[in-house]
Amino acid sequence: MGHLLLVLVPLGLAAAVSPVMLTEQTVLLAGDRGLRAGSAYAAGTALVLVVVVGAVLLVGRSVALPRTPRLDATLDLVIGGLLLALGLVAWLSQRRPHRRPSHAGSRALAPPAALAFGLFSMATNVTTLALVVPASKEIAANDLPLWDSLPSALVLVALAALPGWGPVALDAAAPTTAQRVLTSLERLIRRRGRQLVVGLLVAAGLFLVGRGTVHLVEQLGG
Repeated sequence: MGHLLLVLVPLGLAAAVSPVMLTEQTVLLAGDRGLRAGSAYAAGTALVLVVVVGAVLLVGRSVALPRTPRLDATLDLVIGGLLLALGLVAWLSQRRPHRRPSHAGSRALAPPAALAFGLFSMATNVTTLALVVPASKEIAANDLPLWDSLPSALVLVALAALPGWGPVALDAAAPTTAQRVLTSLERLIRRRGRQLVVGLLVAAGLFLVGRGTVHLVEQLGG
């Protein structure tokens, strides 16, 4: 379990770096419906992650990853390569001028609409999902009963969904300072978030490619 968390926690925290989602949640919390809309948005983002993590766990068990180490090593190489490619795309995109997405209408979202907004935001958040998938594979590859895998899956979902529920918790705990703190954090991540995302994607990709290569060489040598 400890070895699994050493992989899950960094990948989960890396998946939580989402400047767009943090901006969206900050705007919602500043709107007329505040916590209600923000909570619905957070629920939508978490629901997508639950579906993705659950699907990977079911698929991973159906192909019996713990009993097919070569397939596991190949998946490390494939997913790691995809993360490196995604990091390259993200790095190239930051060099191009782009318009900041408008969230002017999100202040007026009712909770059902905010829920749908959260679903859409997470479902289209490629960088977050790209890191959640290999983290979910780590859980599936452990020889544990499905019920015993649930705590690890919940930890991953909670970490990756941090841009959704984190601002809500902060606003509920300290409403007088939450907006100022979140706005400052959003500005900081907006300035450096792209570089951070690229670095995290490349680091995760190199880790998976390196581990997959080592395992594959060991298997072929044996």
